[in-house]
Amino acid sequence: MHRRPLGSGRALAALGALAVLVASVLPWYTAGGDPAGLPVIACNAFSGLCGNSGAIVVFVVALAVLALVALPYAAGDKPVALDRPLSFGLLAVLGLLAFGYAVLSFATQAELAGLRPDRAPGTWLAGIGLIIIARAAWTIGREPARR
Repeated sequence: MHRRPLGSGRALAALGALAVLVASVLPWYTAGGDPAGLPVIACNAFSGLCGNSGAIVVFVVALAVLALVALPYAAGDKPVALDRPLSFGLLAVLGLLAFGYAVLSFATQAELAGLRPDRAPGTWLAGIGLIIIARAAWTIGREPARR
């Protein structure tokens, strides 16, 4: 058993990152699907149809947050320079900026003119997960310094 506890901020960051990972496979945007209209066009973070690099960055940020949470436990008893509140904060900002870019990119595509975000649970869950990561970065900054 590792001597250092996980801490509430890092546990919150891991929870937010897991939410973003689940959101990446759910539909981010769904268009069409009217009974007499176009077939359903659904895009997730990995969809080549929608061609959105912002959603991929959000996925990579979630993986980086999980790696940052696990890093001190992989390093043993030595302190790790990356295990700082600033690292979590920078990842949160990068994720939120990429999420904003992804939302704008999906919203401005012509083939998704019938955009209905109420049928896009991935978008909502990714946004909530990124907000949780940002809150976790703030909580980690308020925790006593690790030794």
